[in-house]
Amino acid sequence: MATEITMPKLGLTMTEGTVDNWAKKEGDAVSKGEVVCTISSEKLSYDIESPVDGTLIKILVAEGDDAECTAPIGYIGEPGEQVSGEASPAEPTSAPVEENKATSEEPKAQAAPERKAGERIFITPLARKLAAEKGFDIAQINGSGGNGRITRRDVQRHQPSVDTTIAAAPSTVGAGLKGMRKTIAERMMHSLQSTAQVTIQQKADITNLLAFKKELQSKSSVPLKDGQLSITTLLSKAVILALKETPDMNAWYQDGSYEKQEAVHLGMAVAVADGLVVPVVEDADRMTLTELGKTLNSRISEARDGSLAGKHYSGSTFTISNLGKSGAEYFTPIINTPEIGILGVGSMQSQLAFDENREVVELKKLPLSLTFDHQILDGSPAAEFLGRIIFYLENPYSLVF
Repeated sequence: MATEITMPKLGLTMTEGTVDNWAKKEGDAVSKGEVVCTISSEKLSYDIESPVDGTLIKILVAEGDDAECTAPIGYIGEPGEQVSGEASPAEPTSAPVEENKATSEEPKAQAAPERKAGERIFITPLARKLAAEKGFDIAQINGSGGNGRITRRDVQRHQPSVDTTIAAAPSTVGAGLKGMRKTIAERMMHSLQSTAQVTIQQKADITNLLAFKKELQSKSSVPLKDGQLSITTLLSKAVILALKETPDMNAWYQDGSYEKQEAVHLGMAVAVADGLVVPVVEDADRMTLTELGKTLNSRISEARDGSLAGKHYSGSTFTISNLGKSGAEYFTPIINTPEIGILGVGSMQSQLAFDENREVVELKKLPLSLTFDHQILDGSPAAEFLGRIIFYLENPYSLVF
């Protein structure tokens, strides 16, 4: 019996994917664990490996086309074996006669779709690339895929209407860039264009936090080597507690819809060789400090060496971006949409001050920059959220009780 190759679900928000490339063609022998094709979502590319030994007897979804998550995109079986299953592509397909008729006629200009200012445009990676090559403005292209997603076929069929007063300027986002860098550029531009981003900044006095960390290390009867007392873990715990107390911040906003998220899926921005990725710690609010530290270490390490599973790259409800090692004090992080907030962490600062006895003491301050979407949240509740994070950092025993 033939074995299905299915479109994987690589994150909580992924509903469909695009087949970018088939590494094998129909009739080729494949081994279990061998890459048979590469698919992509809006956030990343992913290699699909053969689940069994056999022959690629049927390709259901061609390169550049979409399929819903968990839908079959191909079959592996015995040479000559017949299969009757068909994929459930995200885009509707026309009957062969109509398709042939359409391709034999000259393409006709289409009316531009009606979109609201700042509305998110869904488009497959191959369609975006093709549109850029042709100089098309993707805002003028009608999408036939799920959620109005623009596919390769939509771009191929698109005939720009001619405006005698002024021609639409082609999209230049990501022009000249390739791979991950291009994806990052597109996502950052989308974030800035679809949100009203405001950043507030404040320093947390972590002098007591450092003393707390040192005390626990000295009194613990077992080695604390799972990262549970690292600044990253303690800060993450403070953010998680603050999110539980400020549920309006733990939310998604996309396609005009605002949705609070009950669980905290914490994203951690990580610099890699060719760009930036955001591995996710799912259900971080249910973890102890030890579990959180161990999981953070694992996610960050695997993201850097490229071994992190695709499912851990999406679905975050709030992200932390740490530039502490760079020496930067404050910066303006860009929201990782569809989230509505992101916390930037700067380099620890030393500051001299007088204590209650008027003696000079050294304080350790941690600069924090909170960027939030002002469409969803006003400045006062955003400042309260940042204040809650600082409260936990300045009262470290509250992190464990």
